[in-house]
Amino acid sequence: MKDPEFFAPARRITAGEIASLTGANLTHAEHAGIVIESVAAASEGGAGTLVFVEGKRNADLAKGTTASAVLCRDEIAGHVPEGVAVLVVDKPQAAFAQITRLLFPQAMRPGSMTGETGVSARASVASDAILEDDVTIEPGAVIGSGVHIGSGTIIAPNAVIGAGTRIGRESYIGPGATIQCAMVGDRVIIHAGVRIGQDGFGYLPGPTGLEKLPQIGRVVIQDDVEIGANTTVDRGALVDTIIGQGSKIDNLVQIAHNVRLGRGCIVAGHCGLSGSVTLGDFVMLGGRVGIADHITIGSGAQLAASSGVMNDVPPGERWAGSPAQPMREAFRELAALRGLVGGRKKKQRDGDD
Repeated sequence: MKDPEFFAPARRITAGEIASLTGANLTHAEHAGIVIESVAAASEGGAGTLVFVEGKRNADLAKGTTASAVLCRDEIAGHVPEGVAVLVVDKPQAAFAQITRLLFPQAMRPGSMTGETGVSARASVASDAILEDDVTIEPGAVIGSGVHIGSGTIIAPNAVIGAGTRIGRESYIGPGATIQCAMVGDRVIIHAGVRIGQDGFGYLPGPTGLEKLPQIGRVVIQDDVEIGANTTVDRGALVDTIIGQGSKIDNLVQIAHNVRLGRGCIVAGHCGLSGSVTLGDFVMLGGRVGIADHITIGSGAQLAASSGVMNDVPPGERWAGSPAQPMREAFRELAALRGLVGGRKKKQRDGDD
């Protein structure tokens, strides 16, 4: 039985077209007519495929390629076998991504899982919900009272959209996702199993135990945001939780109540943002970063993977470690610690002698 192919190329493209579109230099003009039908990893490319090779350390991949065309920097070009179209460009991976988007546009945004369009007879849609043109509601989805969904949006199977929620145009809500108390913008992608708008974690000690604090805010997700599978975004307690325009959030991220992300932030998997954390614009968080409550991360700051952040981070700085501190200081402390450990081991060995 043949393995299934889930993404088929939408078109073919020649090496000459790739050069024109990416600004790459085609080293041999006679290769302009070479036809590219698909893309592949450099180690797996075959006839009709485009690959990219980046960095001198990967020169052997270029030497052994059987692909029809290679995007690379000038330092790699001389290693590519004869007969292969060589496209020299400063940023090979970026150029490769550009061509991949052109060949596989369907991979850029999830589509209907069942192939249905319109409102499925097996969906539950409140009578007062407002659906604009070309909305797709797939089987098992539940659309609550007063919901407004913009044109071109897809609600996948078994997703639940709570009463009064607003979802913009050309958005996608994945299978099994739940959204309530939320305002969602245009071109937003929310993957499978995401939970948005549940109440935040707020309690106070009382005479008989912990007393719950009502969470009466919302979640506001601005345009062009993407949220990975099984991530949670709690609604605000009194003010809104906000995810800024163009921000991208990975799978399995926890975003607590009152958190505010600026524009263009990147949050990698397993991060946890405690209540009332504020991220400026274009902040980057590596995997498993944890941020204590009421911390502010300045615009353009970067936090290394597994950082534990307990203090505000100034704009543009790079921090690492737990507790996190400026990266240079964190590495200096790590080097000093290793030196101490190494010195003790040497003394022990000398003592054994």
